[in-house]
Amino acid sequence: MPGSRFLRTVLSGLLAALPLLVLPLAPAGAQPAEEVPFVVSPDNVTLEMLRLAGIGPGDHLIDLGSGDGRIVIVAAQRFGATGLGVEIVPELVERSLRSAREAGVADRVAFRVQDLFATDLSPASVVTLYLLPEFNLQLRPRLLQLKPGTRVVSHDWDMGDWTPDRTTVVAVPDKKVGLEKSSRIHLWTVPARVEGLWCGTGLLQGSSLRLAQRYQVFEGTLLHRGRERPLQGRVEGATVRTVAGRYGELALTLAGDELRLASAEGVLALAKGTTFRRSTAASCASG
Repeated sequence: MPGSRFLRTVLSGLLAALPLLVLPLAPAGAQPAEEVPFVVSPDNVTLEMLRLAGIGPGDHLIDLGSGDGRIVIVAAQRFGATGLGVEIVPELVERSLRSAREAGVADRVAFRVQDLFATDLSPASVVTLYLLPEFNLQLRPRLLQLKPGTRVVSHDWDMGDWTPDRTTVVAVPDKKVGLEKSSRIHLWTVPARVEGLWCGTGLLQGSSLRLAQRYQVFEGTLLHRGRERPLQGRVEGATVRTVAGRYGELALTLAGDELRLASAEGVLALAKGTTFRRSTAASCASG
């Protein structure tokens, strides 16, 4: 079953590194409950993952390889989110369910014995994982298909050439996996797919945007009133934002097959609120 190799190789380390959470997080240096067989590790990794994701009451978190369930439980207990933990070890799922009941969040979380590659990720607004690089890369195409704005947070491992939007480092003096006594927490925000030709409507009739995209970075050209202007910038969830330069900053928001001009400076300032529509033609008819 996919994922089993990962669990065989690092499960013992993860169990040692992630103490079972039932009650609010223990202060640094506190000892776990007597029945918990895990080695104490600072709780700052879990908190930093959730902090970096900006998780809140409106979020639904899916944790892939959820282990003892602590990320899902903390998300519900501390931040009011709902969540699902996916794990292939039945004993860990049973433990997670018991912990959720003891933490008083069983009505907001679920845990399943399930192959993480068979999990429907579409309900998630946040996906968390602590997997090896090869598994991150296998998941990457599916993560990029999630709705724009979905946050992905990985403990230690990256996504290859899909560079993180942010990375933070937290000290983990008792870390059992690897040589470094710290953890890297990486955050990605799933970008909207905006590559292609967009044709102006209304006040933008006759104008066009042609964009090339690589993950959350884009470049392209704006044709407006017969003049071409180079563009570059980032796709932040459903927002396309250019680098402020000679022509000022542009911000466009994707809604279906339209890019709405949310803010503009310079020659496009008066066109705020109008849209570019996605086109499959070679060029905009009036452009």
